[in-house]
Amino acid sequence: MKADAIKMDGKSAGSVDLSDEIFGLEPRADILHRVVRWQRNNAQAGTHKVKTRSETSYSTKKIYRQKGTGGARHGDRNAPIFRKGGVYKGPTPRSHGHDLTKKFRKLGLRHALSAKATAGELVIIDTAEMKDAKTSALAKQLKKLGWKRTLIIDGAQVNENFARAAANIEGIDVLPSMGANVYDILRRDTLVLTKAGVEALEARLK
Repeated sequence: MKADAIKMDGKSAGSVDLSDEIFGLEPRADILHRVVRWQRNNAQAGTHKVKTRSETSYSTKKIYRQKGTGGARHGDRNAPIFRKGGVYKGPTPRSHGHDLTKKFRKLGLRHALSAKATAGELVIIDTAEMKDAKTSALAKQLKKLGWKRTLIIDGAQVNENFARAAANIEGIDVLPSMGANVYDILRRDTLVLTKAGVEALEARLK
């Protein structure tokens, strides 16, 4: 499939051939959901922790005699039934990550790219470069183009000045081709690929 390319000033920059195997698939929500869930679970710290009855700071002395009180039988105040006692079966530090095959992860990325192309939210630009790292200049260009919540994916290397200028603009992310991932693609309204980014992604996903 063919797609028109533009320059950062909005002028035409020819056209680009996009692989149907990567940009022409029928997007499947179940595949995208599995890959996003895998990404988010791997990113979760898993450092949640509660104190058990062996870790709370009350005395371990028996609070009253076993028989004759007319009340329930208790040992010490660390029991979960008491306020500020230990928590029973609470969360402990663990990994939330799970495995997903490389083949499936690649498939998810293909479907994410296809989803953006199908929705008309894919833009191809010539290059993403700037002579000076001026945030104000880049912000004006992006406003003219109408890009608000946008992910820009370049080739193997991102232009340093462009990345620095974009770093302070809310809603704009810039990634090299190896950093392209399903979650970041789907969470932004517009996906912008440079010509070098298209070549790198097609080489990575074939």
